[in-house]
Amino acid sequence: MENIEKYYMLKEFYIPTYIFMPESSVEQVSQIPTCPVIVFINTRSGGQLGKDLIVTYRKLLNHAQVFDLRDEAPDKVLHRLYSNLERLKRDGDTFAAEIHRTLRLIVAGGDGTAGWLLGVVSDLKLVHPPPVATVPLGTGNNLPYSFGWGKRNPGTDSESVISFLQSVKEAREMHIDSWHTVMRMKCPKRSPCDPIAPSDLPHSLHAFHRVPKTDPEDMEYSYTYRGGFWNYFSMGMDAQVSYAFHSERKLHPEKFRNQLSNQKTYLKLACTQGWFCASLSHPMSRNIAHLAKVKIMKKSGKWENLEIPQSIRSVVCLNLPSFSGGLNPWGAPSKRKQRKRDLVMPPLVDDGLLEIVGFKDAWHGLVLLSPKGHGTRLAQAHGVRFKFHRGAADHAYMRLDGEPWKQPLPQDDGKVVVEISHAGQVKMLATKDCIAKGIHESPAMSTVHTDSSSSEDSDDDFTEERRNFGAALSFRYMSDVKKQ
Repeated sequence: MENIEKYYMLKEFYIPTYIFMPESSVEQVSQIPTCPVIVFINTRSGGQLGKDLIVTYRKLLNHAQVFDLRDEAPDKVLHRLYSNLERLKRDGDTFAAEIHRTLRLIVAGGDGTAGWLLGVVSDLKLVHPPPVATVPLGTGNNLPYSFGWGKRNPGTDSESVISFLQSVKEAREMHIDSWHTVMRMKCPKRSPCDPIAPSDLPHSLHAFHRVPKTDPEDMEYSYTYRGGFWNYFSMGMDAQVSYAFHSERKLHPEKFRNQLSNQKTYLKLACTQGWFCASLSHPMSRNIAHLAKVKIMKKSGKWENLEIPQSIRSVVCLNLPSFSGGLNPWGAPSKRKQRKRDLVMPPLVDDGLLEIVGFKDAWHGLVLLSPKGHGTRLAQAHGVRFKFHRGAADHAYMRLDGEPWKQPLPQDDGKVVVEISHAGQVKMLATKDCIAKGIHESPAMSTVHTDSSSSEDSDDDFTEERRNFGAALSFRYMSDVKKQ
């Protein structure tokens, strides 16, 4: 009896093969699923867990609806799927129309993997984009934790997966802000400020080279990187530790078998990188104020300078209430501080605002473990711009949703600028344990989204680059952009 009940329950999530493959013949389906799902699994995540998890999902569901991200990127899968759904709908297939209307996505991996999928969904610009549930298969798991899916790696047995599927069916949809990141590097020929190799970029950041119309001897090369984030962008010493961790994992993947050992390694690297004794091992020239001039976009729609204290060695632009494995750097400022600092409270995930927080060192970060702990609250803003000083350092470390990279900085006449702007919203799936808050839960909030591109002080260099994240096939077809 149990097996029969399980069979019919799993049919609620089942999608037949012909929905994915145009060359397949249409199947007669007796039951329309109430919660059809497509599952993307990063089998490199979670040590052995990703590989075990995909075996279980493929055993319980149709093999065709469960994808290993090592074998096929989500942009290709969704591009093919939605093209086929549109064709089937035109042919009068009501089953395909229902799949299109009720589809939900599941992504299993770290925060970077989830961001990769969210970027693809955003760039496809669907009229009815599917909501996304996240399986915590990484080390930090800030995205899953924010929406109630937990931060510990999940069980991979059938009962655990069935329980998760049931939670996906019961979950509510929730909008969150998408943040577009554009980085431009202008380097004269023979400049040491070389572009970043594509293999060293996060999944959600994409390199493009604009082909110049003329090519005089002194023509600058202009490299553009486009991407986005949903949890945070960070720069400084925290990103340096993360970069060391990811580099070590690439070299010795066999050492990173489970979440607990990964977290221990991360803490060890924080010590060896000098994050706990930053004043001794970290030169002042690498502090944020020495590296870059920071501007923010506030309610007025104009850019204004943001003063960064000289002691700040790491800055975080935060969208969700979870950072570094579930900690909240913004905290809960008192009403007096809110008025004094012109802060909008509480921070919401769909209000078009980023919370910008600074940290001095790891000891400062440990303050977050206390009930009222927080970082140095710098500002709330609709947009952020970092313009790096020439010759301040030869590189800086940056992170998008947990994925770090080592960014070359300008020398001589070079230029590196990073701009973050609001870029619409995506839909997440949230459980009853969700800690993220939205405007619909705070009726008094009536924040208006401000698009930095409408600013009087807007930089024309960024006008075109703001259009997309660059994650989906539909964006890569642009004729004036050449992929590196």
